[in-house]
Formats: sequence, C-alpha cells, structure tokens
Amino acid sequence: MKRKMSKIAPGADLRGMDLGRSNLKGRDLSQATLFRTNFAEANLKGANLAGARLAGADLDRADLTGADLTAANLDRTDLHKAVLIEANLDAANLHMAELNGADLSRATLVGADLDRAYLKGVTFLGADLTSADCDRAYIAGANFNGACLVGANFAGSDLSSASFLGADLSEADFELADLDGADLSGANLTGCDFTRASLRGANLTGAVLLGAVFTNADLEGVISDSPVAQEAAGSVGAKGCPDPTAGR
Repeated sequence: MKRKMSKIAPGADLRGMDLGRSNLKGRDLSQATLFRTNFAEANLKGANLAGARLAGADLDRADLTGADLTAANLDRTDLHKAVLIEANLDAANLHMAELNGADLSRATLVGADLDRAYLKGVTFLGADLTSADCDRAYIAGANFNGACLVGANFAGSDLSSASFLGADLSEADFELADLDGADLSGANLTGCDFTRASLRGANLTGAVLLGAVFTNADLEGVISDSPVAQEAAGSVGAKGCPDPTAGR
C-alpha cells in the first residue's frame, strides 16, 4: 500500500513503504528512515536525501539526477541502473550496494564508503571520488574517464577492463587489485601503489608514473610509449615488463 505524499517530509518514517514509480522530484526526505522502502523507477531528481537511512532500499532504475545523498546510509541498497548524474554522495555509506550499470557521471563521492560494492559497468565520467574507499569492490568495465580519484582505495578490487583515460589517480592504492586490460592512458598515476597488482595487457600510454610503486606487480603485456613503466617496475621486482622499443 502506498503512503500518502503528505507524509513525505524530513525525518519521516517510511520504512518498507511502496513508493515505486512515484514522482518525488525535489522532495525533502533528509534524515528520513527508509529501510527496505521501494523506490524502484521513482523520480527523485533533485531530492534531498541527506543523512537518510536507506539500507536495503530498492532504488532499481530510479532517477536521482542532482539528488543530495550526503552521508546517506545506502548499505546493501539496490541501485541497479540508477541515474545518479551530478548527485552528491559525499561521505555516503554504499557498503555492498548494488550499482551495476548505474550512471554517476559528474557525481561527487568524496570520502564515500564503497567497500565490496558491485559496480560493474558503472559510468563515473568526470566524477569526484577523492579518498573514496573501494576496497575489494567489483568494478570491472567501469568508466572513470576524466574522474578525480586522488587518494582513493582500490585494494583488492576487480578493475579489469576499466577505463581511466585522463583520470587523476595520484596516491591511489591498488595493492592486489586486478587491472588486467585496463586503459590508464594519459592518467596521473603519481605515487600510486600497485604492489602485487595485476596489470596484464593494461594500457599505460602517456601515463604519469612518478613515484609509482610496482613491487611484485604483474606487468606482462603492458602497453607503454616510454621506458618509464619498465624502469619503475624493473627496480622493484615486477614481472613481465615489456620492452618499450619492441617493434620500432
């Protein structure tokens, strides 16, 4: 049974309610209790969900363009194919949330917790994930082109075939991460830690590698237009470094 729109207000308790396909554009649900609430395919453009408790909620294919989700609790929330373009998710808890296929272009996720989140094929085009925690997340095939990922934690994450064209990844942690087939061309990788990471077939053309650490990383088949990757990795025991002059 659907809850009347008049009950939708800051701090409201709407746990378990069915608000699927509802028009909630611009509504204020800040600090609301929304555990397991159904928002599937709802219009939440520009809605205020700051500090809302959305653990276990269903936001499948919901439109959250420009929504404020600052410090919201989205633990294990279903955001499959949700639209979060230019949404604010700073300091949000997205632990084990399901965002496969979602669009977070130009969204901000500064300090967000994405630990073990499901992010396959997510679009982070131009997004800000400064200091975000993506530890052990599944992010295969994601698009981080032009994104800011300074100091982000990707330790143990699956980033195979992900794209980071022109992204700023300075000081990011990729220890034990899977970056096989990833496109890091033109990316800023200054001070990144790739200890024991796998970068088989990754593209590092034009990437900035100043101070990057490749201790025991697997660099077999890495594509590079300069000897930087070979020199930086060869001194710390990386495997499979290609000859950048091969084929010339």
